[in-house]
Amino acid sequence: MIAPYEPWTPALLPESAAHWPLVARRGEESSLVRVGDAVFGGEQFVVIGGPCSVESAYQIDRAAAGVASSGGLVLRGGAFKPRTNPYAFAGLGWEGVDLLAAAGRRYGLPVVSEVMAVDQVERMAQSIDMLQVGARNMQNFDLLRAVGRSQRPVLLKRGMSATLDELLCAAEYIVNEGNSRVVLCERGIRSFDTSTRNTLDLGAIVVLRERTHLPIIVDPSHAVGVRRWIPPLCRAAQAVGAHGLMLEVHPDPEAALCDRDQALDLEDFATVMESLALTRR
Repeated sequence: MIAPYEPWTPALLPESAAHWPLVARRGEESSLVRVGDAVFGGEQFVVIGGPCSVESAYQIDRAAAGVASSGGLVLRGGAFKPRTNPYAFAGLGWEGVDLLAAAGRRYGLPVVSEVMAVDQVERMAQSIDMLQVGARNMQNFDLLRAVGRSQRPVLLKRGMSATLDELLCAAEYIVNEGNSRVVLCERGIRSFDTSTRNTLDLGAIVVLRERTHLPIIVDPSHAVGVRRWIPPLCRAAQAVGAHGLMLEVHPDPEAALCDRDQALDLEDFATVMESLALTRR
């Protein structure tokens, strides 16, 4: 008979753990990363919700209201967006940062936003509660060191072609600067299959729960790129031991300036939260 999966069970670390000793698991306890009322790494299943990019005060206000009312604990929103297409909407910059921070304060939600350059870190950390290092910057080592020195909690996304060892090495750069408040994020990897936007590697959650004490969450929005496929993957992420989710939520997805096909509307988000038994009462 196969024993039930227990994600907290210590396991022998691979030889490569010598490259990331500070983030390697040494016991049964996971690190706890607190961001406002959200605690990543413990029994609380934390859902981050919000639009891919901040587009206006009205848009981010409606998104924040919907996320808060349905039980989301952290508000996301991009102000500086790395876009493959140089002519695509790349965010409102510092205006977007200010609008996101204001919406978070209005609804009692801490906020997370992506920082793209070393010279943005200090100013971003003044109003943003959690700094995100995106998939395209996972191995921007100067940026990793900078967010490590910031002492703000960091959300580190796995690069689209990165191995788990490379992800853990990236986290080591941050922790080595004295900042142990790091949350890892699996957001899908590039593979030969084009059926979905990326390939969501839920097996990574199982492996990382054994190899590192850092919390790990899942971003199914970027992984599959189609909103109707997101709800079952949310439940799957919860089932395999993820500590939370990051979801794209927009009050009017069809009008979104970025990633409209994968954004949940407010009703969809409420339904997902109910299915995860996280609806705020």
